[in-house]
Amino acid sequence: MRIDIDKDVCIGAGQCALSAPGVFTQDDDGFSTLLPGREDGAGDPMVREAARACPVGAITVTTT
Repeated sequence: MRIDIDKDVCIGAGQCALSAPGVFTQDDDGFSTLLPGREDGAGDPMVREAARACPVGAITVTTT
């Protein structure tokens, strides 16, 4: 699984971090980022839900 966050689109709503806190967090500016070592989603079943929950569609999840 590959997770991409479009930093130019992200508004820092935090829905991803709420949906999948084991994969997503927010940086010092409040924008979405992946936790270190979780770049592949770490098998978290909530990653796709986190992408769907993003109000601006800044997260893309693809299978590799």
